[in-house]
Amino acid sequence: MKKEMKISVVIPTYRRPELLMECIHALARQHFDRGDFEVLVVSDGPDAATKKVVSSWKATGLLQLKYLCLQHKGGPAAARNKGWKNAAGKIIAFTDDDCRPDPEWLNRIWQHHRQDEDLVAYTGKVVVPMPEPGEITDHAYNTAHLSEAEFITANCACTKRALELTGGFDERFTMAWREDSDLEFNFLRHGIPIRYLPVARVVHPVRKSSWGSSLWDQRKGIFNALLFRKYPSLYKTRIKQAPPLKYYIMAGSLVAFMICLLLGNLPAAALLLGCWIVTWLYFTGQRLLNTSRQPSHMLEMLYTSAFIPLLSIYWHFYGSIKYRAFFL
Repeated sequence: MKKEMKISVVIPTYRRPELLMECIHALARQHFDRGDFEVLVVSDGPDAATKKVVSSWKATGLLQLKYLCLQHKGGPAAARNKGWKNAAGKIIAFTDDDCRPDPEWLNRIWQHHRQDEDLVAYTGKVVVPMPEPGEITDHAYNTAHLSEAEFITANCACTKRALELTGGFDERFTMAWREDSDLEFNFLRHGIPIRYLPVARVVHPVRKSSWGSSLWDQRKGIFNALLFRKYPSLYKTRIKQAPPLKYYIMAGSLVAFMICLLLGNLPAAALLLGCWIVTWLYFTGQRLLNTSRQPSHMLEMLYTSAFIPLLSIYWHFYGSIKYRAFFL
């Protein structure tokens, strides 16, 4: 008789073979019977390098490893759905390719699972090692907030039955943003308990980011609107994220400055430009308060702080219109 699989680990990934290699290496060090868990790596689109990494690990025989691939890029939510739907485990554990599960991770999850519970979810502890104080970038500072998240796919698990009941991840979340909160709220709506397991730990190192990447990150604001549309009450009480007042002051000052300049009202234009500069420098100073003062980083903060408010407001209203969810 075939032995029942206890846990399936699902890892979405795309074109990050070096990070994936380290994640799989951490799973190979689990203090958990290798016959009791499997690892499903799901590539978010065709990726030869990722397939090669999985094949090389499969050849070692150290893990029960499967490689799955989406035909077209659909985002981590779609990749995770493909993973759990092809999983054999009673419990589905999720982590990301840039994470390092603690050797006791799976063991702690299984120890705290009551075998008579078919509908339950778990959220573990995410540890973000930080650089030396003088080397903390804005990106690292924001990444550190992951350790405070109440439910995050870098470290969560649930019964497969819970995913079948709720439908799993909403694939309209095509970026790595809010798809985990959406799953959490879906569990809550169905009355599925979510238990916090601080002993189930995953390390989430701060990975390198490209210069000015915070500008691209503003696009994630689209999915705040989608989450608000689906769960307005939970969003208001647990997320509460929208462009802050200073963003509107900066954007409004800049637009009014241009209008006054076109109308030839130079005194008013000068006053409005001064207002924008003061707010811009204040915003930059806030971002530098607990982060690096290296010249390159300071220049990046000055540059990105000038554009973040406009981009944040733009994507916020873009999402609000797209999903018909208007909120401030």
